Amino acid sequence: MRAAVNFLTGNHIINVSLLAFLTAQILKMIIILIRYKKLDFRRLLGSGGMPSSHSAIVCAMAASVGKLYRLDSGLFAIAAVIAIVVMFDASNVRRSAGEQAKIINYILDNWGHQKPEFVVKELKELLGHTPFEVFAGAALGILFGICIPAPEVAAIVAAG
Repeated sequence: MRAAVNFLTGNHIINVSLLAFLTAQILKMIIILIRYKKLDFRRLLGSGGMPSSHSAIVCAMAASVGKLYRLDSGLFAIAAVIAIVVMFDASNVRRSAGEQAKIINYILDNWGHQKPEFVVKELKELLGHTPFEVFAGAALGILFGICIPAPEVAAIVAAG
């Protein structure tokens, strides 16, 4: 696993974050496959769903920063605040926008025979996450951030 982490960008924090993000996206596709018996490759790039890849990426970043630079460092404080803002946005602002899109799509579908000319396509409804989806993504990201050893930390442990 360490070789794969080092291969991506050469930056441990970015690599662990990207791996957590990609894992969350793949898990979304697997969950849809198990739940609905259909393979939906759009889940690899789409937002929303279980687990939250936004939460996974920012929590992997914060956990990696905390592990490398200590939990009392300014760098960890910045990473943790960014993670909190992203998770709040995913579970509140973006989720509300998705709910509004559902209502607007319903209104437009029931408009009558002729939709207004400004309607080009249906609005995207799956934008945000439930609190459980955010928690699951956060747990996944923290797990990746803590469990994947950084090259610098591994070298220090091996030498010591």
